[in-house]
Amino acid sequence: PVAFGKKTDKDGEYIRKWLPQFKDWPTKYIYEPWNAPLAIQQQNGVIIGEDYPHPIVEHKSISKSNMARMKAAYDEHKATVAAASKVKDGPKTLSKKRARTKK
Repeated sequence: PVAFGKKTDKDGEYIRKWLPQFKDWPTKYIYEPWNAPLAIQQQNGVIIGEDYPHPIVEHKSISKSNMARMKAAYDEHKATVAAASKVKDGPKTLSKKRARTKK
């Protein structure tokens, strides 16, 4: 979620508009205010954990976990499709062999 904002709205105009408590924050911390030093938080009147919540999850670890889950789901789907393809193609192959032996 942080990377998309940084890429599409580098100065954080959207954040500054809809979260006015962050309008004067340095751009460096606009997308990750929890990384701002306490002095900057105090200077801008928003203390993370008091005036604005801490992040619900630690994004880096959750992202890695979700990517691993997506890969496992993709691999499982690929294996299922391959197995279904073998079952589907199997009788056709047998039928061709049977046709050859009958001649």
